[in-house]
Amino acid sequence: MSKEMKVPTVGESISEVTVGQWFKKDGDTVQLDEILCELESDKATFEFPAEAAGILRIKAQEGDTVEIGGLICVIEDGESAVASTPAELAAAPAAKSSSTGEVKEMIVPTVGESITEVTLANWIKKDGDFVSLDEIIAEVDSDKATFELPAEATGILRHVAKEGDVLEIGGLICKIEVTDGAPSQTSAPAALSSPAAASAPASSASTYATGHASPAASKILAEKGIAPSAVSGTGKDGRITKEDAVGAQKPAPDAQPAAAPAAKAVEAAPVVPGSRNVRREKMSSLRKTVSRRLVAVKNETAMLTTFNEVNMKPIMDLRSKFKDQFKEKHGVGLGFMSFFTKAVCVALKEWPAVNAQIDGNEIVYNDFCDISIAVSAPKGLVVPVVRNAEAMSFDQIEKEIVRLAGKARDNKLSIEEMTGGTFTITNGGVFGSMMSTPIINAPQSAILGMHNIVERPMAVNGEVKILPMMYVALSYDHRIIDGRESVSFLVRVKQLLEDPTRLLFGV
Repeated sequence: MSKEMKVPTVGESISEVTVGQWFKKDGDTVQLDEILCELESDKATFEFPAEAAGILRIKAQEGDTVEIGGLICVIEDGESAVASTPAELAAAPAAKSSSTGEVKEMIVPTVGESITEVTLANWIKKDGDFVSLDEIIAEVDSDKATFELPAEATGILRHVAKEGDVLEIGGLICKIEVTDGAPSQTSAPAALSSPAAASAPASSASTYATGHASPAASKILAEKGIAPSAVSGTGKDGRITKEDAVGAQKPAPDAQPAAAPAAKAVEAAPVVPGSRNVRREKMSSLRKTVSRRLVAVKNETAMLTTFNEVNMKPIMDLRSKFKDQFKEKHGVGLGFMSFFTKAVCVALKEWPAVNAQIDGNEIVYNDFCDISIAVSAPKGLVVPVVRNAEAMSFDQIEKEIVRLAGKARDNKLSIEEMTGGTFTITNGGVFGSMMSTPIINAPQSAILGMHNIVERPMAVNGEVKILPMMYVALSYDHRIIDGRESVSFLVRVKQLLEDPTRLLFGV
């Protein structure tokens, strides 16, 4: 006796579904309530369990669209299947990976002392996918960084949390049904009695996963304006992974005379002038935290800003003279940040209040200089720390800044790399800013703002000269830093930058 399994009613407005991934092959023995495949509607993805035990006969292939009530598969009684198809069962694969019965519950790990919750950014592996131990399955956002979540066991992944969910530390994020090995890749026998199986493509290499982009990959491809069909997937069964999307390049506009008319026909309609479209996006945890802290700093500190200007010609001449030799020897470019970092470290030693912070009713003075460097990352502003910068050489500072900035752009910074700074440098000049009043990076007490370099006429020894000038701004907490200290600090930084040989001799 056979059991026909049809598409169930999944919602009032849903009239059809798409067959996603089959977890069982045609001819496999299945148990009651065992998950057979995934069905995708226009609103959700859900699992399709077996309604009886027996031999599975697949009628709808991966990617097929089936109406509600349409036939998906048939489950034949085990005894009748043996009697009718002895050759098939003899040729079928002996076994696939077997479940151990253990279920590994994965919880949100502790990612920092001050972090109490995280947001599930995206699933890299889909519900029902086979995952290996330590394979990356999801990305999680905290209010300070984005980190990857590796699988803690080998088996079948079962999602518990959804993308966008906010989870507390220790909260359940997913489960893994532990197996003792990977699913068998052996193809089904060629001689099958099922009409649907007989009409299936001969090659089993192309599956529903082939050319299908993961959520992270889909987002990256959409931002680049690249269609998934133009990317070759290297993931399981040809799935397009995040790494594939990151490395994908938009194809050059090759000459295609025959396809040109068709391409023009499918181009999106141009935006109508005067249209008033509105879109809403949920704030990320990082953006919400930055907003909250900046407002808190404005409300809780007596913030003041003092300005000065720096003649950048001496540094620019020095860089022009030695930049090639510097890069050849150290393998990194000589930028402005190393000069500013070294100058700031010298000035902080002379004016320790600028390197201090308030802790309750006490002032904490730091005898070291951990310089935070503000970096604009894809998900918002992050501030990695160059530790003990006062003891580092120019090339060590440049290498560390390059390393941290690269990790920031890739959202790979750890919590440790962004905590513990004593003073911050931010460079709005890279975006063209001429002057600004930077906001203190709490709990620090001061921040130095760099700006763009502009050639201006300046009076030098009674003569007018055109010099490359930069405005610098020091925002500070007046509760701990007096005007004399803040102005003297900035004047000292100006002095060191305008005569960089002072940095070599410590004068």
